[in-house]
Amino acid sequence: MRTLKLHFPDDRIVKIFELAFLLEVRPPTSACIRLVFYPTLPHTQRQEGRQRLRGAAMDWKHLLAYITGTVDQELLLRNEYLVTENRMLRHQIKGRVRLSDGERKTLAEIGQKLGKQALKEVATIVKPDTILGWHRKLVAQKFDGSAQRKSPGRPTIAKDLEALVVRMAQENRSWGYDRIVGALANLGYTVSDQTVGNILKRHGIPPAPERKTTTTWKEFIRTHMDVLVATDFFTAEVWTLGGLVTYYVLFFIHLGSRKIHVAGVTPHPHQAWMVQVARNVTMEEWGFLSPGQYLIHDRDGKYCPAFQHIIDGAGVTRVPLPPRSPNLNAYAERWVRSIKEECLSRVILCGEASLHHVLRQYVKHFHQERNHQGKGNVLLFPTVSQAPARTGPIQCRERLGGLLKYYEREAA
Repeated sequence: MRTLKLHFPDDRIVKIFELAFLLEVRPPTSACIRLVFYPTLPHTQRQEGRQRLRGAAMDWKHLLAYITGTVDQELLLRNEYLVTENRMLRHQIKGRVRLSDGERKTLAEIGQKLGKQALKEVATIVKPDTILGWHRKLVAQKFDGSAQRKSPGRPTIAKDLEALVVRMAQENRSWGYDRIVGALANLGYTVSDQTVGNILKRHGIPPAPERKTTTTWKEFIRTHMDVLVATDFFTAEVWTLGGLVTYYVLFFIHLGSRKIHVAGVTPHPHQAWMVQVARNVTMEEWGFLSPGQYLIHDRDGKYCPAFQHIIDGAGVTRVPLPPRSPNLNAYAERWVRSIKEECLSRVILCGEASLHHVLRQYVKHFHQERNHQGKGNVLLFPTVSQAPARTGPIQCRERLGGLLKYYEREAA
């Protein structure tokens, strides 16, 4: 009889590949399994051994241990192959491996089950501490209630309500906190005067006693728009028999209606010419200026004392602008840009008469045929009704040889 002892350190089981005919399994006397084998026997003795085994049942616990050992040994070989293959592939990858959130979650779940020691042997993409850190984040996210957590104290003011408070304070410089609270109550909002004060303080807006003592230029323009008239010069180069001559064009613009009046054109705006222009624009019946209006002009020397004296005598209040401040006369400056970009920079003027003709045509187009975004994108002084019910073919009208175009429907 031959005896073979198989020891199991920890939980590892060793598989036996070449076994003789198993005749008997004896209970172990220590932490080992004792398997008893007989050497190769003659045919008659083997038959007797089989008959003897048929009558005796094998212990199922030892048989299960044998089968489990076979399966675990195969899994160990597979794992060893996969670890070796992954290590080889990892060495061929250059740079950092980018993982998605789903891939991190999968590795974190498996890594937590394996443990840190096992991860040290198989983890090659990232460190074991990183995988375990991902797992801790997953656990923290599961119990994160920050989305339902509310900040302590009173609820914050809605952004649209805060914007409305700032708008009321800016548009009404004399309104105090209580006045704004009352105006908000009319609109269905209930806030306290302290809340209004906090909002204005965050936006750097002073209280009403300080706001109502100052007036911005924008507010002044808006308040006096209907009684404000601005004037300015611009130049145009004209070819004459004596060569290229610079002509000065003096115009007036009513800020409320955007109506333009070209007062005169001359290559020499001297005092006599300026006095005659002042007389023309202040005539009682057909003059462009009327008493009670304000005239905005810069400090150009062309506005001589004689011109100023006539304007003052007509009951028009002059508003001289500070030096080097074209933004304060923005409406006049914008009209100069429009006429130059849309007309004068695209034509060659030959003689003073051609300049007069171009100015008349553009002023008529500006008043009757050109839409103005600053006035609601409509025509200033339309000659025909703009009702949408009009029918008829659409025609393209032209001025200055097609330089200025507009569209209208023909009468049915």
